Amino acid sequence: MWAVFWCILKRDLLLALRRRTEVLTTLFFFVIVVSLFPLGVGTERQVLQILGPGVVWVAALLASMLALERLFAADYEDGTLEQMLLTPQPLSLLVLAKVGAHWLLTGLPLVLIAPLVGMQYHLSEAQIGIMMLALLLGTPILSLIGAIGAALTLGLRGGGILLSLLILPLYIPVLVYGAGAVEVSRIALTDTEPYLMLLSAFLLAALTLAPLASAAALKISLE
Repeated sequence: MWAVFWCILKRDLLLALRRRTEVLTTLFFFVIVVSLFPLGVGTERQVLQILGPGVVWVAALLASMLALERLFAADYEDGTLEQMLLTPQPLSLLVLAKVGAHWLLTGLPLVLIAPLVGMQYHLSEAQIGIMMLALLLGTPILSLIGAIGAALTLGLRGGGILLSLLILPLYIPVLVYGAGAVEVSRIALTDTEPYLMLLSAFLLAALTLAPLASAAALKISLE
């Protein structure tokens, strides 16, 4: 069963490497948004330190959504998704593999470039560390929740707009606690523990429930 999981994961990563522009678009979008924002609000150190966490998380949220519409679309168009339904392995496991590939391509790069972003907003080393940890916990949640919306809107005309309307409200708790963890770290690092624990709980719940919900939504979309 896990051999199939790794096979799907490697396949999606290989296909993404053949379409590098789609992967780089997400990363460039994130970098451009967080880089242009200081030009609009000014370069005052204190203002940037206050606004930085929220800007980073909003940019990460929007960047992760760019590739969601194509998460299942290519497999749906060439019939691969129907073949996945016929396999003896649970569809939720295959969905988890595709979501894992999506996160490795869109979420992990955001975590890795977070230190450069933090320097733009004059964040301390401690704040940058908390931001990286919060993104490491939060970005997989964005991919898992987004997969549910992508499955529900699969094959629909104008699905991208509907996808945004469906999942943006569900992203709000992740946005609030992710940005809040970085913000409170300006005052005391010990105050960040509740935020990170809640993000961890959200991640565990998403890992448990989101693949099942996505698999059920895919079956409905393919009927």
